[in-house]
Amino acid sequence: MNDVVTDPITENDRPWEEVVRVANEGSVEELSELLDSMSVAEQAYVFSHMEDDAEAVVLRRLPAEDAADLIGHFNESEAARMIQLLESQAAATILQEMPIDEQADVIGDLPEKEAEAILQELPQQNADNVRELTAYPDNVAGGMMVVEMLRFRSEMTVAEVIDEINRGAEHYTDLDVRYAYVCDDEGRLVGVLPMQNLLFVKRYRKLGEIMIKDPLSVRTTAPLEELAEFFESHVYLGVPVVDDDGVLKGVLHREAVQYEEVRAAENDYLKSQGIVGGEELRTMPVWLRSRRRLSWLSINIFLNLGAAAVIAYFQETLESVIALAVFLPIISDMSGCSGNQAVAVSMRELSLGIIRPTEFFRVWWKEFTVGLINGSVLGGLIAVVAVLFDGNPYLGVVVGVALCLNTLIAVSIGGVVPLLLKRFGFDPAVASGPLLTTVTDMCGFFLVLGLATVMLSRLT
Repeated sequence: MNDVVTDPITENDRPWEEVVRVANEGSVEELSELLDSMSVAEQAYVFSHMEDDAEAVVLRRLPAEDAADLIGHFNESEAARMIQLLESQAAATILQEMPIDEQADVIGDLPEKEAEAILQELPQQNADNVRELTAYPDNVAGGMMVVEMLRFRSEMTVAEVIDEINRGAEHYTDLDVRYAYVCDDEGRLVGVLPMQNLLFVKRYRKLGEIMIKDPLSVRTTAPLEELAEFFESHVYLGVPVVDDDGVLKGVLHREAVQYEEVRAAENDYLKSQGIVGGEELRTMPVWLRSRRRLSWLSINIFLNLGAAAVIAYFQETLESVIALAVFLPIISDMSGCSGNQAVAVSMRELSLGIIRPTEFFRVWWKEFTVGLINGSVLGGLIAVVAVLFDGNPYLGVVVGVALCLNTLIAVSIGGVVPLLLKRFGFDPAVASGPLLTTVTDMCGFFLVLGLATVMLSRLT
């Protein structure tokens, strides 16, 4: 008989209670073994259901290295929330076991006062490195790079490099050691050295003689779009990052850019749905989540009042032709969908660098032509449905023309507004979702009821 593989979570409906029990009553070894037996997804599930006090107990009981590994499995905002549960000294002890770039990611998500308190507990050089990284936005090379790397001077010999690696073997084992970066006395990048090359040259040779000279690099301020394009054009797993003076500041790995692309897409989706603060998890404080949502909803309510005012203005028309009420939500929904398609294409082309924020007339014309075709087809279909529903061909004309015109409006707004927002330094993601839907609702209601008012004698 085959053994049955069971899932620890399905066996226990409340696995977090077992973790808390072991943290309070068991040994440190038992607690570490229990958490190690869980997958990353199971750990996330368990800690998302714990009370804050219980989480703090678990983190304090774990060895710093194990706690760092655990926290490192979560995204930055969740890791920051967990670190906030601890005293500054305990938090710093755990963070010290993490790579510098991960420390910066976590500290960068903390409130300024708490972040500084933890930095004060870190070794000075460590704290300085973290401060340097957190000074960069997340979506530029400086905010994604790692500062821990193999760095040598061009005058050093192969023998000196090998001796240096041997002396720091314990530290270097945690680094990506496939390449070393060669700098001059001022720290400027002058070459890259594949580490395997050290095995095939005489030990008296200097790095300046055997390195790959004038390597490609990116600036610390290079944006995500430029970095994604760089890695699409080159097969490198990493690239050195330099400042404006050519001084080597770190190394940017391909996977870091890919991760940030995914994260940016997720944040854009959340913003498009009205989550203005970006990422939200239900483990975050209730008041923070409420405030972030209300910052958009409180604005959106006034936009919806505009749509309601249109209906109120044409109340007599709606009362006279009650069949219009059936088609109002269809027209607003279909137009909103068309507009969101246009937004998605503009956002994608902006991210790929295919269009520039100044090309709104070109984008508008491209969207207008598609909208004219789609609006005509959709308008014709809804017109046929209206005639079959009510038997009045003029009702078909009203709803068909309204849907066609509103589709043109929706794709025009959806295609152009992201470019305008980008042009003036705003986040283009806010052009979709509730904002676009509300505007198209308002226009759709006005078109349907306005046309119906003009043709009221034919509709009643």
